[in-house]
Amino acid sequence: MPRPESAAQAVGSPEPPRDCPLCPRLVAYRAINAAANPEWFNGPAPSFGPADARLLIAGLAPGRTGANRTGRPFTGDHAGWLLYGTLIKLGFARGTYDPDGEDDLELVDCMISNAVRCAPPGNKPETSEEANCRPFLTRRIAALPRLKVIVTLGDVSRRNVLKALGLKGSAGLPGHGTEFQAGPYVVLNSYHCSRLNTNTGRLTPAMFEAVFERARVLLDL
Repeated sequence: MPRPESAAQAVGSPEPPRDCPLCPRLVAYRAINAAANPEWFNGPAPSFGPADARLLIAGLAPGRTGANRTGRPFTGDHAGWLLYGTLIKLGFARGTYDPDGEDDLELVDCMISNAVRCAPPGNKPETSEEANCRPFLTRRIAALPRLKVIVTLGDVSRRNVLKALGLKGSAGLPGHGTEFQAGPYVVLNSYHCSRLNTNTGRLTPAMFEAVFERARVLLDL
């Protein structure tokens, strides 16, 4: 488990400190979860993947029993099964996925991060919390020197990525399967791989795989 850092130590870092104080509501929620489940990670979930990745996947925020529990994005909740299964199938990951993170999973040419790094109550961050965390997303993107393609999971993630790049949140088309240029990057938008979207059929495995198949084409894989 990472050593706690002060907020001052994290200035200029693409990852927030373990005890990040920027969002009072999220800090309070973090404390509630830590008191009830002290063995959980209970902190800002760090990005996962190699520093030379050409593909960045941007989610919205950790789930309470997902990354807030395990400390790894999309690990421990329903969305992880589809995301990591798809990445393994299409060559962006290797190894096996375990929802407790007790596995040998590695990402290949790919990194996963979130617009908001701490778990929000009800899985819904407030706009002020998105704004507070956005500098970390901006720096995360800037710290990937070979980055070419960004897959956004859901339109809230899309808007946060665009704002992190200094663009208007309304730039680029919303909806599943849309593709547009955002500065030096190609952005591919997908519906979020949440239980709600997959259980209702709004997002099928084939639809999700098509987004990453397009990413492979853009990366000449």
